[in-house]
Order: sequence, then C-alpha cells, then structure tokens
Amino acid sequence: MFFIINCVTVLCSVVLTEALYGSSSDVVELTAGNFDGKVIQSDDIWLVEFYAPWCGHCQSLAPEWKKAATALKGIIKVGAVDMDVHSSVGGPYNVRGFPTIKIFGANKNSPVDYNGPRTAPGLTKAALEAAQSAVNQRLSGGGGSRSSGGGKTGGGGGSGGSGNAKDVIELTDSNFEEKVLQSNELWLVEFFAPWCGHCQRLEPEWKKAATELKGKMNLGALEPLFTRQWHNATVYKVFLPLNTLHQGASLSTTKAGEALRIYPIWPVQGV
Repeated sequence: MFFIINCVTVLCSVVLTEALYGSSSDVVELTAGNFDGKVIQSDDIWLVEFYAPWCGHCQSLAPEWKKAATALKGIIKVGAVDMDVHSSVGGPYNVRGFPTIKIFGANKNSPVDYNGPRTAPGLTKAALEAAQSAVNQRLSGGGGSRSSGGGKTGGGGGSGGSGNAKDVIELTDSNFEEKVLQSNELWLVEFFAPWCGHCQRLEPEWKKAATELKGKMNLGALEPLFTRQWHNATVYKVFLPLNTLHQGASLSTTKAGEALRIYPIWPVQGV
C-alpha cells in the first residue's frame, strides 16, 4: 500500500511538472543551458517567469501566462524557468519565491521586477511598456538592449545616428503575402516611389527606425511605381484620385495577418 501511494505521489509530481508549459505552448522553455544565449545575448525583450511546478500560485498563473505568450507572439518573448530543475538560473537575479516575474528589457544585466496584476492584460501591458522604453532609449542614443554600458547595442543601433539600409526588407508582389500576411510578426510597411519628395525625406528615418526596431518589428518597403508592383498597392489603396494631394502619413491595419502599414501618400499621374 505504501509503495502504491509513493507511486501515485511521484506520478502526480511528474504530471504537475509537465502540465504548466508543454511543447505546444507559446511559452519558451528556458534552462540553465539556453538562458544566456536566448535571453541575455539576444536583442529581444523578454518576460520571464521563475516558477516551481508544485507552487499553487504558479499553477494559478499558468493559464494567464500562456495567454500573454500567445498575445505577444512575434512581438515580445515570453519564457519560463523551472527552478526545481534549473535553480542556478535564478541565483543572479535574487529569485527567492515563486512565481517571480522579471522583464529583461533595455538593460539585460538589470531586469525589472514585475509586481502588477497576474493577468494576461496586466502582463502584456507591462511588456509593451518595456519595449517602448527600450525603443525610446535607442532612439535617444542611450544604449542598446543588452546593457547600459559599453556592451553591444541592441539591433545594431542605439547610437542615434544613421540606420542601416540592409535592415529595411525589400518587399515585392511575389513575396508580400508570405513575408507579411502569413507571418506572425509585426510589420511596418512603406509603399513608396523613388521620385516622391516625401518618400525621399522619410528614407533616412525609415532606415534608422528599421535598425532601432530590429528584432522587435520588421520594417519593409515596396516600390509599386518603380518596380511595377501594382497588386498590393491597389489592394491597400495606396493611390489617390488624380491630382489629389495629401501630405503626412496615413496609419491603418490589415485584417489579414494584422500587419501594420504606414506610407506617404502622393499624387499619381496617368495611373
């Protein structure tokens, strides 16, 4: 009888361990072997839970944590460390209770404690605020996402200088659907013409934004007039009626793939 009880106890323990975050979850399993490479050495913002499978509060948090991971997929990384198995990971971050939630943002060497509501909306709000803070810091030349000191800056930027043209992804009618609409990642897409004055003035800022947002959001550019990529320009109503002028930018979202697009609008002759 004692043997049977022990077997049941062990079995329940195994089930609880596997039940929190399985392979089908959007939560990334972090371990002593991959934590440094995935979190500390990456340019991504990370929302990390340090937990124990037997912890009642951790078990209660798990459904909300999974929801947050799914909602933030392609935007911010959400991970979890099983401290029963990988206790060494929490040591440097003063993890003394479960669950402990930390946001690895602009300064990876000094993560921020999260003590807000243990709900998906609360978690996602804090994560997005951390991402915005990191972007603002990079734009102001305040350093990268790995450290605030002399380490490598996040996204190849952080200097407040000119961006890298290679960070802007070239889009065409042949690759637009696959890269943008079928992707789970966020996209900021510019539809432009090389001769457009507004587009020319936007170009250096677009490159800079692409560099600063590298690893957080994809920035692409489509040249419908120059390359005759008419289809997507027509679908997304880039062209205005003849001789219509509109300065500035128009911001909208597409339902397919929830892709974000922003583009200068120009008068089109003979279209």
